[in-house]
Amino acid sequence: MTRLGILISGRGSNMLALVEAVRSGRIAETEIAVVVSDKPNAAGLTRAGGLGVQTQVVERQGRTREDHDRETVDVLRSHHVDFVCLAGYMRVLSAYFLEEFRHRILNIHPSLLPAFPGLNAQLQAIEHGVKFTGCTVHFVDETLDGGPIIAQRSIPVYEDDTEESLSARILEQEHQLYPEAVAFVVSGKYEICGRRVLRKR
Repeated sequence: MTRLGILISGRGSNMLALVEAVRSGRIAETEIAVVVSDKPNAAGLTRAGGLGVQTQVVERQGRTREDHDRETVDVLRSHHVDFVCLAGYMRVLSAYFLEEFRHRILNIHPSLLPAFPGLNAQLQAIEHGVKFTGCTVHFVDETLDGGPIIAQRSIPVYEDDTEESLSARILEQEHQLYPEAVAFVVSGKYEICGRRVLRKR
């Protein structure tokens, strides 16, 4: 049984999508071991707790990134986590964290990477006048939203789109793509070749 640890900082809508996918069997032979937040008032903690998922807070206030990450890694290890899923986790991970879970940390980003990394990706897409954008699930490495890409889904950008309307449509796709990508990774039917994630034949 594969055990997932999910890191959140806010409402945790992608976390809920993963919980539902695990419980419905769309992510096979997997369980949610723990949901960890760096913010004690994160709405996602209440939502996860309401579903009977174990939750824990590791506050980052007044601490170095590495000290905070060491405690977070300790929590994940105590719950025997195999893969870590970032779901709206607003914290850049330290080299220590990355090394402890090398090629086992996944993130979802609201653009077709490598376009528009970082914050406000939806607004960046509108301001650049692109006709299509979407979302990307990738492995996390030392680069900003630059790790090997696991899966992507595109949507059109409409002329009357606002940041809010585009964000909402991308989020709908995120809730489908993230569970699909996690299920693929958990299956083990892939290999990482340089920056590419290839399906094993």
